[in-house]
Amino acid sequence: MSVGEPVPALRPKSDVSAGVGLSGVAGLLVWLLVCRNWPAIADALSLPGPREPLAGATAALFALLFSGTPMVLWSLLVDKVHLRASTGIDWSNPRPLRSVADISVTKIAGLWATWGLIAVFYCLARWYWRGPYLFAMNIMEGFAPLMLVGSIPYVLWLDRVLVNPRDGAWHFGAMLIGREPFDRDEVFHHLRGWAVKGFFCAFMISILPAGFMGVVALDWRALSGPVPLTNALVETMFMIDVQIAMVGYLLTLKPLDAQIRTANPYLGGWLSALICYPPFILMGGGDVLDYRANGAEWNVWFAGHDTLLWVWGAMLVVLTAIYAWATVAFGLRFSNLTYRGILTNGPYAFTRHPAYLSKNLFWWLVSLPFLATSGSLVDSIRNTVTLGLVSAVYYWRARTEEKHLLAADPKYRAYHAWMAEHGLITSALRRAVRIAVPRRAMLQPAE
Repeated sequence: MSVGEPVPALRPKSDVSAGVGLSGVAGLLVWLLVCRNWPAIADALSLPGPREPLAGATAALFALLFSGTPMVLWSLLVDKVHLRASTGIDWSNPRPLRSVADISVTKIAGLWATWGLIAVFYCLARWYWRGPYLFAMNIMEGFAPLMLVGSIPYVLWLDRVLVNPRDGAWHFGAMLIGREPFDRDEVFHHLRGWAVKGFFCAFMISILPAGFMGVVALDWRALSGPVPLTNALVETMFMIDVQIAMVGYLLTLKPLDAQIRTANPYLGGWLSALICYPPFILMGGGDVLDYRANGAEWNVWFAGHDTLLWVWGAMLVVLTAIYAWATVAFGLRFSNLTYRGILTNGPYAFTRHPAYLSKNLFWWLVSLPFLATSGSLVDSIRNTVTLGLVSAVYYWRARTEEKHLLAADPKYRAYHAWMAEHGLITSALRRAVRIAVPRRAMLQPAE
């Protein structure tokens, strides 16, 4: 909204209903129960094979199917997202195939060239060929032929009903083929969107198995005391976050109204995001923003004080639940550095950045950086200041994301303005900042 526009009386409606993400969580939990109880299920059905829980990487991949399928069905059957004008699709008047064949060929050329660039990047970047990333590379290598072949009928089918089939992929293909004029802005938009998918899909796939396998292997009956129970619940919610987020990165499809509208065009947005993820992460062991030198976590400092452990553990669980809820609320549309429709319900009704807020509060409560096992005041100060800088990075991310979204959609501008006045947490923080830092407009201008 521009300066002087009235704040809307009601919070703008979310483009994603709560049912999408919740149905995905329900499907994921069903599969989790199947995996944990597989020995009994196999016995009851007289199935061949070993009698042990399904805790392997393949089971983790199947979890995507069990979480993604309900979300797709809810989106199509309940929310009917495929009928929205924002998809760019007109189902009522499909074109003859021959009328879009040339467009589709150009678009397929653009898609294949894009995937080729991502493959070259994977090949050149050494970190993709060691550790957990090897699993991601093997999965992508196996699915690459299916993507190449499957893209042909998909593009031919979709181009018949798209209002404007000449999208970013087409413009990139046209640039490469050189027979038709193309829009450079569309090319950059297309490449930024796929850069996000290429970078984050590899990372998410690499961390997918460990989290799922860890939750399947949990022995809840053996968990006694606040610390083991807290750790188990936190691990479970992080697993839910990763699974739902992974579905979001994969299903950027127009018939689901989950396509990437815009990818962040600002350098600051990319820098602030990438330094939070490997291989560029600065918060790892010994890196510039590592705030854990000579430190210990909450369970060490509060050992022997069960009441305090229970209270502290409950706060950590609640913060992790909010963090996972913030991802689940996205449904099919989660991804960093992109705009895929406005989200105003769930935790986003209270603050514009619930994931960042809960994550940073979690780190402060877990690490207690102002306490150092060395007893050194220098270590305590260093760790506290460093974690403060980490939180500042996430504030930077929030501001660059808002800059992107405010420019992308007037509906987000309305949400932004409404939250500033009515959001439970956002409005309170805004008032506190106003009190602490007087508005520049209140100062007399210099003569």
